[in-house]
Amino acid sequence: MRRLAALLLCAGLLTGCAGSGGSPDGTWINQSIVEEARQGGPLREALLAYGPVLEWQFDSGRSLATYSNGFESPQGRLDIGDAGQLTVAYQGGFEEHLKLQDDQLIQLAGAQGPQQQFSRASHDVALGAPIGSSFEWVLYEAYLGGKWLIREGQGQGGLVLFHPDGSLEGLPGAERYALCLAGDCASMAGDNDSLWLQLGEQGAPWIFQREGEQLRILEAFNAAAPDEIPEYRPGRLTWLLQRD
Repeated sequence: MRRLAALLLCAGLLTGCAGSGGSPDGTWINQSIVEEARQGGPLREALLAYGPVLEWQFDSGRSLATYSNGFESPQGRLDIGDAGQLTVAYQGGFEEHLKLQDDQLIQLAGAQGPQQQFSRASHDVALGAPIGSSFEWVLYEAYLGGKWLIREGQGQGGLVLFHPDGSLEGLPGAERYALCLAGDCASMAGDNDSLWLQLGEQGAPWIFQREGEQLRILEAFNAAAPDEIPEYRPGRLTWLLQRD
């Protein structure tokens, strides 16, 4: 009897694990973008190559699915089919098709972009954090984590720390930062990567250039007329950072 009970318990546990593994519930991030960015090249190239979707969130209990592409977060109705097939339907008849494959989530190619691949988020963000926050945390840690030495610019010789929550230490005149991933900030920077630096309530956009273990932060020169939408171009080099 004890042996039979043990076998039944194991079977129950295995069934539970299999069911959990086949559920899409939770947060999935575009790990391909993160891994490409980790190589130390331009962030824009990684986003263009493996985006545009950064993160998915699923709630099968409410039949809801939401994704973030960095500037919008549409919510649709989730339908779970056989063999891990997922359909997300939006108003107007538009649909996204995805599938669970082993421990990955695959978004099939469609009108909104090429095939994309996602992994379960490994970091739990604060309750109520906006969608995309899990992706940003992992990206910030991979792309800007570690210790950076100021080689040129104000504070030369000092250490700079970019924390994954967007806080910043050691860069004179800034205590928070945000990488531009999409939307207006990306269109205004053209082919350049940009970030936002802020101290207190005051902040401004900057252009940055990443080459391996070096990070150049330049003034964002606005080439547009005063009554036009800003067009930011690389200006004077303000800091040259070297990752230790």
